[in-house]
Amino acid sequence: MNPKPEALGPIDQAGWLRGAERIPSPNHDARPPGTAVSLLVIHAISLPPGEFGGDAVNDFFTNRLDPAAHPYFATIADRRVSAHFFIRRDGRLIQFVSCAARAWHAGVSCWRGRERCNDFSLGVELEGDDCSAYTTAQYTTLNALIAALRERYPLAACAGHGDIAPGRKTDPGPYFDWTRLVPLAVD
Repeated sequence: MNPKPEALGPIDQAGWLRGAERIPSPNHDARPPGTAVSLLVIHAISLPPGEFGGDAVNDFFTNRLDPAAHPYFATIADRRVSAHFFIRRDGRLIQFVSCAARAWHAGVSCWRGRERCNDFSLGVELEGDDCSAYTTAQYTTLNALIAALRERYPLAACAGHGDIAPGRKTDPGPYFDWTRLVPLAVD
């Protein structure tokens, strides 16, 4: 499924986006009561590192990554992580966790003095790395996703993983063009 960006949305009461492929991840839990979603965190991932395509990211977020399939996989296969969304190089959008739940994407993090960013953020992984430009299809889908999310959640800012976990993370990296995003208090 590769819907046109204009076919995305709305987000239903359960937190699932119409038009996104759904592959549920077990790696999530409840947000703290009364916590509003106010931050969008942009990440980058490629598995194996520097390689695009295949199902390794899907397998990683659903705890099915085969540690014997690649030497790098043996070092991460036991981690339990996820993101709400994943945007492939061709713009295809996959949702792993309901927006109503806390996906395990940010790890140890802090945004404007507020720790535990998973509590109040949504995580979007782009298929990419620190060494490659992102595709026009990815920016198009990301902007459509942001528009759908803003209809439902009081998003106040957008930050990179490296911004909320400096020194530990660098994504989405130097090739991510922040000027290509729809305005959303990008910091």
